[in-house]
Amino acid sequence: MDTLSQKIRAAAKEAGFDAVGFTSASVPTTLRDRLMHFISLGRHGTMGWIEDRADQRAHPQTLWPEAKSVIMLGMNYGPDNDPLDAIARKSNGTISVYAQNRDYHDLVKKRLKRLARQIVDETGTELKVFVDTAPVMEKPLAARAGVGWQGKHTNLVSREFGSWLFLGAIFMAIDLPSDTPETDHCGSCQNCLDICPTNAFPAPYQLDARRCISYLTIEHPGPIPVEFRKQMGNRIYGCDDCLAVCPWNKFASTASQQAFHARDELRSPALKKLVTLNDSQFRALFSGSPIKRTGRNRFIRNVLIAIGNSGDSSLIDQVQQCLPDESPIVRGAAIWALSQLSIDEFSDAKNQFASTETDASVLAEWNANPV
Repeated sequence: MDTLSQKIRAAAKEAGFDAVGFTSASVPTTLRDRLMHFISLGRHGTMGWIEDRADQRAHPQTLWPEAKSVIMLGMNYGPDNDPLDAIARKSNGTISVYAQNRDYHDLVKKRLKRLARQIVDETGTELKVFVDTAPVMEKPLAARAGVGWQGKHTNLVSREFGSWLFLGAIFMAIDLPSDTPETDHCGSCQNCLDICPTNAFPAPYQLDARRCISYLTIEHPGPIPVEFRKQMGNRIYGCDDCLAVCPWNKFASTASQQAFHARDELRSPALKKLVTLNDSQFRALFSGSPIKRTGRNRFIRNVLIAIGNSGDSSLIDQVQQCLPDESPIVRGAAIWALSQLSIDEFSDAKNQFASTETDASVLAEWNANPV
């Protein structure tokens, strides 16, 4: 007779999950201490929600007191090419693999709810489903459930799927036997640390989000700090460098879910087409995409930084069109991009715009490049 755990594993596979593991609804003190240390150093940057809900993240029962067991589930989103290849195409943008099609939150949560209904029908137990947006320590819980281990870049690595797993969790009000936690298989490798363009890893297994290109292009609300602009290259939404370089990806496979396959227009989109998007065009292009949540202004900011790094003078006209943009962060990024592409055009624009600029941060951009 199948045990409940076996039935859940089988149902999870039928629902489209590629990895399943079970663990208790608790987090070791060492992981809690690591989270609090991360926050105390300010490495979470402007992500205030991490600090605000740290207690819930560190103590699953604080999030839901009835929780006894956690089912950790993973869906493979492996790409069909090397994400690092797009970085060489300077006049095109690089978008993180996970954001090149539909928002994974929607698909994973739909499958979680389907699985949850089956579990409730089978057991009558109470449960809660979570996908990334709740204060859940998904990666440590997944490691404790045997789904993978947290590599030196702090992301989850799987022996079967490499770097490419979306995670979801089901908290249950009943006890289930825990799986054996996955051990660390990184060994002496530090490819993920060495490749990081902005040196975002102070030490193995530690991340300073304030230096991470994913944080800067997605979460950071203001101008991109000058010290990181060159290192961003053409990365306009997220960064996969530390994931893509992992040797365990040799065992990875292309995602079976069509919704995770890259849309052609988002594989390596031309910066020229993206930089002219107004708000309605941006929303239409990224409908159903996680990029939409970042908003048009931050996205165009990123595109302009990429244009400044492109060396492509044919994009000067598009940059100039952004100089009077309503958004200060767009105007500021346009100023920097123009200064990188043509000092003469920058000088002419400064004479036209700088004297009328009222936003302090944008005026600082003009003054940072005296001519």
